[in-house]
Amino acid sequence: MNYLKHVGKYFIMLRQVFRKPQKWSVFQEMLFREIEDLGLKSLGIIAFISFFVGGVIAIQTALNVDNPFIPKYLIGFATKQSMILEFAPTFMSVILAGKVGSYISSSIGTMRVTEQIDALEVMGINSLNYLVLPKIIATVFFYPLLISLAMFLGILGGYFAGTLTDLFNSEDYIYGLRLDFDPYYIQYALIKTVVFAFVIATIPAYHGYYVKGGSLEVGRASTQAVVWTSVVIILLNYFLTQMLLA
Repeated sequence: MNYLKHVGKYFIMLRQVFRKPQKWSVFQEMLFREIEDLGLKSLGIIAFISFFVGGVIAIQTALNVDNPFIPKYLIGFATKQSMILEFAPTFMSVILAGKVGSYISSSIGTMRVTEQIDALEVMGINSLNYLVLPKIIATVFFYPLLISLAMFLGILGGYFAGTLTDLFNSEDYIYGLRLDFDPYYIQYALIKTVVFAFVIATIPAYHGYYVKGGSLEVGRASTQAVVWTSVVIILLNYFLTQMLLA
């Protein structure tokens, strides 16, 4: 029953979040700040991890495809499918849940325990709308760009892995990338990314906003936010895959 209580409280929070902002100038300033904090500052880690994950996928596939009857272009095909369908949208979203989710939960939680949110409420400001809505818009609109970059860099990492290790040649890899390419897979990945981005912005915000106590509780709330965000992403990944690809 405690879980149902939190689910209901979460959706009540969302109703408050999606109300019209009181001052558009302040809202725009907050939005650009969140795009920088939640999006631009995550570019480095996403680029680094996706590039080397693509390289590892290509190398492991090449090492397992040692049968002369299995064509080498399957390495490029497997790298493309893995990066577009799962590794870029899902694996990178879990990483962002750890990095961004802990930041959102701790920042809002600190505002709660230091009574800054109470001060906003006293001034008649919808604190949920002021604090959470810019984060939702920033993640939902910017993370598809991050994941698209992750797809590209992952495939590029696989290409460089092959050329540097001589496990396969670039012509076979590029042919595998072009083989049986379905543009719907990109659309599928971006749909998942938008859903995951919404989860990454809202669940940590919920844990941070309703935290009670002091700095120790803020740390616990940040840990719970990362755990539950990752769990929800994995569950939604299962259902979205079943609905969109089955």
